[in-house]
Amino acid sequence: MHGPGSSGWLLVALCAATGAYCLLRMRSGVEEQRRAAGGEALMGFGMAAMAVPAAVFTPPAWAWPLWAVVFGAAGLHALWAARASARHLHHVVGAGAMVYMAVVMAAAPQGAHHGASGIPALTAVLLLYFTAYVLVTGARLVPVAAVAGGPGTGPGAGSGAGWGDRPELSHACRLSMGIAMVAMLLMM
Repeated sequence: MHGPGSSGWLLVALCAATGAYCLLRMRSGVEEQRRAAGGEALMGFGMAAMAVPAAVFTPPAWAWPLWAVVFGAAGLHALWAARASARHLHHVVGAGAMVYMAVVMAAAPQGAHHGASGIPALTAVLLLYFTAYVLVTGARLVPVAAVAGGPGTGPGAGSGAGWGDRPELSHACRLSMGIAMVAMLLMM
């Protein structure tokens, strides 16, 4: 990806912070949330590593195929998990996007940037998917006015779940990674 310095560092910080939060979410008492958080932590840290500006660190040639293998394995794991829940299909698409970016970076000459030939079709499809995902996930974070006296409106509402189990925090985590994925796809 290796975009301009300041945007690259912002992307690194966003993805690393998201990965770190996802590691903390792995302490959840709910097994499904722990599993999802582990995959999201891998994505966050992987995206952070791929976004480091080239002026600071240029990965060796073997790093890109290694990333492709790691995210290919993560994608297969998510595909296996998708048998039980369709929610994992997003993880399959995310891992596939990471494999795609790693393969493109491995094939690109050192220091090559996006040319005048336009956006490749697969990049365009991934951009559309992640843009739609960001918009839908962002809409889920918009607060809805609670019905007076309804469940979850009293004092201490929501205090039964730990901070790592709060759905709005996991949505925010996924939203930030979706935004980072759009940025990385645009920098290709």
